[in-house]
Amino acid sequence: MDNPEEDSLNLYEDEEIIEVIDLGDTEQTAEDLAEELEDVDLAEAGNVDDDGWETEDEMESEQDDSELTFSKHKGSVFCVSLDPVSNSLAVTGGEDDRAFVWSVSDGDVLFECTGHKDSVTCAAFSSDSKLVVSGDMSGLIKVWNVENKEEIWSFEVGDLEWLEWHPCAPVLLAGTADGNVWMWKIPSGECKTFQGPNCQATSGKILPDGKRAVVGYEDGSLRLWDLKQGNAVYVIKGHDGHQGALTSVACNKEGTLVLTGSVDGQAKLFNTSTGKVLCSFSSEISEAKDSMQEQDSNSVESVGFCNVLPLVAVAYLDGTLAIYDMNSQSLRHRCKHEVGVVHLQWEEASAVISTCNLAGVVTLWDARSGVMMSEYHGHSAEILDFVLNRDASVAVTAGGDHNAKVFCLQRPDR
Repeated sequence: MDNPEEDSLNLYEDEEIIEVIDLGDTEQTAEDLAEELEDVDLAEAGNVDDDGWETEDEMESEQDDSELTFSKHKGSVFCVSLDPVSNSLAVTGGEDDRAFVWSVSDGDVLFECTGHKDSVTCAAFSSDSKLVVSGDMSGLIKVWNVENKEEIWSFEVGDLEWLEWHPCAPVLLAGTADGNVWMWKIPSGECKTFQGPNCQATSGKILPDGKRAVVGYEDGSLRLWDLKQGNAVYVIKGHDGHQGALTSVACNKEGTLVLTGSVDGQAKLFNTSTGKVLCSFSSEISEAKDSMQEQDSNSVESVGFCNVLPLVAVAYLDGTLAIYDMNSQSLRHRCKHEVGVVHLQWEEASAVISTCNLAGVVTLWDARSGVMMSEYHGHSAEILDFVLNRDASVAVTAGGDHNAKVFCLQRPDR
């Protein structure tokens, strides 16, 4: 499955290649030239040299709006995160069982998170940017000291679903396929577990107070855990819960509200103090309702709160980005992508939403008007994850084309 990496290369400017094809005989035939080049295997060169070579197809990519392409991965890049303090470092994990910490400005690798034995699907920096965690599908979790580039802790759980750092302490939470949620103090490894309903703990979020976490499960239930006491404050299931696995969880900046999304096509708004369902949002694809089967297949892929207006956004697999007004509990805008939306993120200080999708495009939307503001192309396959920096001037993406990319997001007001 290995493909060459995509650092730029002009064959006629590379000194080593010039030496190979400098035949010294202007009368040499094309057949002779082909024989000379038989030993130069472009498809395998990337496996030898971490600088990476592009194949002909990759060099013929169409529009590329990115400022930088990180091409050290040999398979799909599944996850990306920025260090929260400086936003200058990214960590990416991929299908090639590798994770890298690298500079957003020039793509230089600070270090590789080595030793994984399965696809790295989770990678993130701690709140102080001093630690970085990498986790693979098999459940091997490793924590690294960013400054000295050394592994300081590791642990193995069941199949890993998600990882999240505590918002203000070196504490790590992980959800697994057996329904357990693990919590560790790093690097001591002091551990606590939260027993779920014997099905996948599919998504989770630590609330801003750092004392509670909300976790969604494959059976559609939602639990609010007291991290200190270790008990479930409340369980939402049955009619109040979802009718399918939860795919995403988000909370508002105060931590008073939680928004969940599910494969059942619903997004639900909960009060974290009472556990009460305040409202449910559905995609409402058309006025003439589609069949129940089609409705059920329109999974919610991502959800999020606006920080400056009482709005929430819900992204669906059918390409719909729905913007809802929390006060009136009504649909404000329906923004349509041609393909499924993978992830959304609100800007911190505005009513602008960024999305990434299965066509490999980053799109900016004005939630006030529902109008598309700009698009950024460059990936030749789907974007599987992305993250905005603090002032939303940069997006870093993770793609199915084996690349991570850095995009500068231009706006008239910046």
